[in-house]
Amino acid sequence: MAGFKGRVRMVGSVLAFLAMASCSSSTAERARRGDIDLDGFTAEQIFERGEYELTKRKGGDAAFFFSEIERLYPYSEFTKRAVIMQAYAFHQGKAYPESRAAAQRYIDFYPADEDAAYAQYLLALSYYDQIDEVGRDQGLTFNALQELRKVIEIYPESEYARSAVLKFDLAFDHLAGKEMEIGRYYLRRDHYTAAISRFRVVVEDFQTTTHTAEALHRLVEAYLSLGLTAEAQTAGAILGHNFQGTTWYEDSYALLTGQGLTLDAASDGWLKQVYRQTLQGRWL
Repeated sequence: MAGFKGRVRMVGSVLAFLAMASCSSSTAERARRGDIDLDGFTAEQIFERGEYELTKRKGGDAAFFFSEIERLYPYSEFTKRAVIMQAYAFHQGKAYPESRAAAQRYIDFYPADEDAAYAQYLLALSYYDQIDEVGRDQGLTFNALQELRKVIEIYPESEYARSAVLKFDLAFDHLAGKEMEIGRYYLRRDHYTAAISRFRVVVEDFQTTTHTAEALHRLVEAYLSLGLTAEAQTAGAILGHNFQGTTWYEDSYALLTGQGLTLDAASDGWLKQVYRQTLQGRWL
């Protein structure tokens, strides 16, 4: 008898699913308008509908159904799963603020759950995936770094930690790249002091990124243009110590020796301190 009831329940679920799926217009839109009364469906049926919308890559519609489970069945066994699925569905639909809100809600409500690491990873991705859209405003990149760090530090054994480390490095590199972009802009317009301040940030704060060698070479260019030969020589010396096999070193070497200068730590300024750190193995 129990097996028969189970089959009846399964058939009813499938029929309800097909009834909603057969509509030509968006089922989620019809439900929002009240044309479909979701009160008549179980939490499992609504969850299945959300999963179905995901297969159609309709993240916004999927998120709607998952959110309805929270509203209609707040104490259902499906509610916790629905929250994390909302975060995923919103992210799939590129509704990043909504994805962050759902992911944060999951972390707040279920901090010890096995999917909390995934929620934190989704929260970080909601910032990370917008990095290329922000132009010169790097606020989202900083937020991405903060949230990725939480994945790495709070969930180091999770399957998302390694990916978070890779994305953290890329986001960090992106920040350095923006500093270089602005520095090159100033350098092309002969605003040498402004350019130097940007390249200095890269050398001091982003020294593990792929932009450091170029930043040192641009410092050589800028300091030579200002007639500050000791600083230019010191930047060249750091290049020679850390990046001798690069074209940036070759270009700086040609610039300096072409003016009869050597690549020595001749400056007493901030670059001299960086040079000392390279000799002591505390830099790069």
